[in-house]
Amino acid sequence: MNETGAPRVVVGDPIASLARDWDFDRYASTLFAPAAARPHLLALYAFDAELARVRGLVRDPMVGELRLQWWRDALNDPERADAVAHPVARALEAAARYGRLPRQALLDLVDARTDDLYDDPIASSGELEGRLGATSSAVLRLASLICAAGVDPGGAEAAGYAGVARGIVRLLRRLPRSNALLPVDRMAALGVVREDFFQTRATPELGSLTAELRDLARQRLREARAAARALDPVAAPAFLPIAVLEGDLKRLDRAPSPLAPPPEPARWRRLLRLWRASRRAPPF
Repeated sequence: MNETGAPRVVVGDPIASLARDWDFDRYASTLFAPAAARPHLLALYAFDAELARVRGLVRDPMVGELRLQWWRDALNDPERADAVAHPVARALEAAARYGRLPRQALLDLVDARTDDLYDDPIASSGELEGRLGATSSAVLRLASLICAAGVDPGGAEAAGYAGVARGIVRLLRRLPRSNALLPVDRMAALGVVREDFFQTRATPELGSLTAELRDLARQRLREARAAARALDPVAAPAFLPIAVLEGDLKRLDRAPSPLAPPPEPARWRRLLRLWRASRRAPPF
């Protein structure tokens, strides 16, 4: 423990390192989870990282399809030799047993990442929320099952709203790289053109669009808080990464440009924020 009372961050095995490097807030939140659940949460987060990073590892979408198909095969036959030899697949199978994770929900996560390979435009805000619900919200819901050791802790609605809010914040923090996820209908309505991203032009129209998305994230965050009243406190560690969103949104509000998001606070500050949140129920 450090002087704040929060556990120290320890870089462990490759699964923990992958989870940490892809999404520090998720990784750090596991430090406040029960010891029995911690390795299984890390396995889930590493699995999601493996899926999410496929888009950045391949140029040809068909190669990405093959990588995702490998995961489908591993989930359908976890005893096959290559799945057993793969550290993340092996750990995920243990997590699935511990948390009684629905196999179809894990397969649906793989399917949801297929759209990422093609950079197809997002038609509307509703479609964006659907995409984030199938990825960010789904992982949050599965994490809550792990925290509850396979007993449904409730909070499915809270996970849906919170995952969307978190997904929007991560999208905004990754502009201009993540511009393919911006809803086309709102871009057209506000006069945002795709060339603005390629030329790194922070136009007033783009500022209006990102402000609109921040408002949407805040609305979903409010709805998540209201829905979290139905959440069993045992699942709280799964929701800890949501506790930093309000601060992230405030920093995005103050950013001089939507194409130059402010740097994240020092990790010890995020850990302190998570530690404080871990002492509340619900934690966000």
